[in-house]
Amino acid sequence: MEPSAARCGRGTIAGSRTASTCRGPAPPRRSRWSPTWLTSVPRGYCSPPDAVFTHVTASRLLGWHLPVLPEQVPIFAAVRGALAPRRPGIICSRLTHDSPSVEVALGLRVDSPVEVLLRSARDLGELDLTIMADSALRAGHIQASALDDLVGSSRPGTRVLRRALMHADGRAESPGETLLRRFHDVLEIPTTPQVSLHDDDGRFLGRADLLVTGSHHVHEYDGAVHRGTRAHTADLRRDRGWFAAGFIRRGFTMGDLITYPAVTAQELDRALGRRHDARRVHRWTRLLEESLFSPICRERVMNRWFRMPGPH
Repeated sequence: MEPSAARCGRGTIAGSRTASTCRGPAPPRRSRWSPTWLTSVPRGYCSPPDAVFTHVTASRLLGWHLPVLPEQVPIFAAVRGALAPRRPGIICSRLTHDSPSVEVALGLRVDSPVEVLLRSARDLGELDLTIMADSALRAGHIQASALDDLVGSSRPGTRVLRRALMHADGRAESPGETLLRRFHDVLEIPTTPQVSLHDDDGRFLGRADLLVTGSHHVHEYDGAVHRGTRAHTADLRRDRGWFAAGFIRRGFTMGDLITYPAVTAQELDRALGRRHDARRVHRWTRLLEESLFSPICRERVMNRWFRMPGPH
């Protein structure tokens, strides 16, 4: 049950944007969230003036890709010192370490990208963080040297963030591509992302999401954007060119990776001519269960956010 406006208290999440008894606006539902919404927050709502946004709030402002989030997500802020906002819908952390820098996104102060990732690592799983790290790398927001110092510390979240960064790759262009690449990693299928394909005459045929190493097998993530009439027509024309050049293309959806991973793994094993090993699928399933792509995990994370009463 969503908390009503009359019961909005310190550290809770308002269930409606029109909650009249709560000071300031309540975070909108996931389907209505946009980065520019935060620019409508009254000045001082996330006071003091040196407060910064962090966690998935900062990630959204920075334009990073994100995993599937719960229906309602609080605003995440961080402050230095004892003075911290106690507002409905805000989870505030204390800045106990020096940040490399403070970024400005859409006119709002956000924590340094490396600190944003570490704050997120307190709640999110390895797959979730890999999606965010891929996007941060692609945008040029994080550098390897800064990450080395951070993940070498003993701060909360460093262990899971370290695992995520080991598999991060800034060439991914969408969360679906990140998931598809990590699915191949766990299944022990070596791939190269974003490969330019050419025919025997050197003519450029297109760019593949993943090319299985040492083969002509092209594996791609087919999201909703590929189902439009124009996009679908262009994809089919491109696929025919790849087939004529000897490339074998296979498309995968989110359901293949999350709902039917065992079936998908068996299809790949048959295509690659190797024996199926269920242990690989079990490793992938464990990663999913620890991520926000699992409904149980989303509920667990949401309950954790509801229980946070104030600055931590």
